[in-house]
Amino acid sequence: MNWNTWLAIAATNGLISVAAGAFGAHGLRDKITPRHIEVFETGARYQMYHAFALLAVAWLASRAASPMINASGWSFLIGIILFSGSLYALALSGIDKLGMITPIGGGAMIVGWALLAVSALRAST
Repeated sequence: MNWNTWLAIAATNGLISVAAGAFGAHGLRDKITPRHIEVFETGARYQMYHAFALLAVAWLASRAASPMINASGWSFLIGIILFSGSLYALALSGIDKLGMITPIGGGAMIVGWALLAVSALRAST
């Protein structure tokens, strides 16, 4: 995937994260438990962290596109969907079993960071 597509994906995730954070802070306060608000906010926070990671993917792809940097971006995106998505769903539905998906998303995020590190080191040589 090219760098500007990764940039658009990063920006979209940043947008969604800010909107989710505002929704959690203002729209959900009286609707779900404080524990579920915290879960929802964790999803928004990690989505934003990984929107920044996707910005790094876009930047690196603009300098030295490679299958590994694309794999890093896909890992981050899958991680966002599974990690943050499962936390949003858990908080809104109250179905705690959805939390079983969250570590899979976290694992994808970890893989994304490892691939990003290797990609950055390879790009500098």
